[in-house]
Amino acid sequence: MTHQEASRSIFKEIQIISKDIKAKYPILQNQDAIGMGILLTSSAMILLAMYGYLTGYVNVWVTMLWIAFWTSFLHELEHDLIHYLYFKKSPFWHNFMMLGVWIFRPMTVSPWYRRYLHLHHHKYSGTVSDLEERIVTNGEKWGLLRAFIMPDQILSVVLRSPWLYPEVRKMEKEGKFTQEEVKNIWRIVFSGFLPVGIPLHLMWYAFALCYLALGIDGLLGLNMAFPAEMFSFLAFSKPFIVLLVAPNLFRHFCLHFITSNLHYYGDVEKGNILEQTQILNVWWTFPFQLFCFNFGTTHAIHHFFVQETFYIRQLTAKKAVEVLKKHGVRHNDLGTFKRANRYHES
Repeated sequence: MTHQEASRSIFKEIQIISKDIKAKYPILQNQDAIGMGILLTSSAMILLAMYGYLTGYVNVWVTMLWIAFWTSFLHELEHDLIHYLYFKKSPFWHNFMMLGVWIFRPMTVSPWYRRYLHLHHHKYSGTVSDLEERIVTNGEKWGLLRAFIMPDQILSVVLRSPWLYPEVRKMEKEGKFTQEEVKNIWRIVFSGFLPVGIPLHLMWYAFALCYLALGIDGLLGLNMAFPAEMFSFLAFSKPFIVLLVAPNLFRHFCLHFITSNLHYYGDVEKGNILEQTQILNVWWTFPFQLFCFNFGTTHAIHHFFVQETFYIRQLTAKKAVEVLKKHGVRHNDLGTFKRANRYHES
C-alpha cells in the first residue's frame, strides 16, 4: 500500500468511527452551539478565577493553573475555527468566536493571521517552509536555548532571526515562498501580536528583569537602592502577569513541547502524511497533555481527518489511534528528541 492509499484508508476508517459516535450521541450534531457553549463556559471559568484572585479568595498558583487549563480549551476552539468548523455560514458569529478565543490568550498571534500559517502548515508539514512549527522550535537541537524560547514566540523569532531570516530569503529565491507569502510572514511578525500582545510581552520582560535584579541583589548581599518607581511598576504589573502572562506562557510550554516533538521536520517525504506526525502520549507527558487537551494523542488524527472538531477527536481517539498505528504512524518515537525531530536516523 502506498502512503497515498494508506492515507485514504485512514481517512475513511476514522470518518466511520466519527459518524458512529455522532449517531450514538445525536447532540453532537449541534456543532455551532457546542462550540459557542465551550467558548462561553471557558471564558466564565477564567473570569471566575480572575475575580477570585483579585478579591483575595484564590492564591496565585491555583489561579495560574486554572486559567492555563481553561485557555487550552480556547486554543482548541481557535484551531477548529481556523478550519471553519463553527459558523462557517455566519461571518458575524464566526468572527465573534475568533475574537473570543483570543481575548484571554493575548500572548499569541492573532487567529486571523495564524490561519495563514496553519493552513500552510498542513500543506507543507515537515518541510523547511513550515514556519508555524519552526517558530515553536520544531527541528531545533535540544538544549538550553530551545527550552528557553519554547513558550515565547517573540523570543523564538528574535533570538533565532540570524538564521531564520536568511532561510526565508533563501526559500523565496528557490521558489518555496512567493513574494506574497513572504509579505504575509513579515505582516504576521510585525503586527500579528498587536494591539495587546506586544505591550504584554514588554511588560513581562521588564517584570522578569526587575525580579532578576532583586534576586541577584539578595543573593550577593549588595543592598542596592532600587528606585521606588520599580516597585510601583511591579505592583501595577503583577495582576497582568498572574492573570494573562504566566498562565499562557506555562500553557505554551506544555503545548509547544508536545507539538514540536510529535511533528517531524526536515526529511519528511513530500505529501506523505504518515511521516508528518507521530502519536506522543508516553506516560510522563501527562502533565503537559493536561494543559494542551491531550494534544499528543489526538493531533496526528487531525492531520488525516481535518474536518472533525477537537472534542469529537477525544471521543474517537482510542479507536482512531489504533487505525493510525495499524497503517504505520509512529507511536512514542522518543528518538525524535535525539534526532532534532528528523524522521530518519541520519
